Amino acid sequence: MNAAINSVLGAPAWMVLLVVGLIVFAEDALFVGFVIPGETAAILGGVAAHLGHVPLPAVIVVVILAAILGDSVGYEVGRHFGPRLLQSRRLDRHRARLEDAQDFLARRGGSAVLLGRWVAFFRAVMPALAGIARMPYPKFLAYNAVGGAIWGSVVVVAGYLAGASYAHVEKIIGRDAAIAVLVIVLLALVAWGIRRAVRSRAA
Repeated sequence: MNAAINSVLGAPAWMVLLVVGLIVFAEDALFVGFVIPGETAAILGGVAAHLGHVPLPAVIVVVILAAILGDSVGYEVGRHFGPRLLQSRRLDRHRARLEDAQDFLARRGGSAVLLGRWVAFFRAVMPALAGIARMPYPKFLAYNAVGGAIWGSVVVVAGYLAGASYAHVEKIIGRDAAIAVLVIVLLALVAWGIRRAVRSRAA
């Protein structure tokens, strides 16, 4: 495993960007992402930038675009083939977690798309489940874009700052980043509500 990781980290810049982008894209697009390490790839992209093999802004842009595009493809997969996929025997061992993801989506709507990105399994299945649920695509895209931009930036920069300690970051990023993003979203909603109330009172 270490040899494979070192090979990726030492590859030419274009290859690092291609591999990282493809893995992040595939995790979200194929509805089988729970076996594809998209988050690990994004972190390693940040590590490669830390080592000077690739520009940090390029890694961030590639990861964000791959995440957003991958989610959009996953949405279309769910919209067109979702019910058939859910009946697949290959998903039987994940049935309980799929039901949890569907319940989370039903309760939270677009917020589940944004917050689900911070949980590996939810990140892999939420786009397709949103498509199955017939969430309007403009709504899905808005939450998907915000979630992809925040997640991509945080994970890549975490890998960059961690340098060789990327394995430790990989273990904690999902939990701590999810809490941080939840706090940010809640504060943004509160600020928006206050601003709206002030405008209404002024009018």
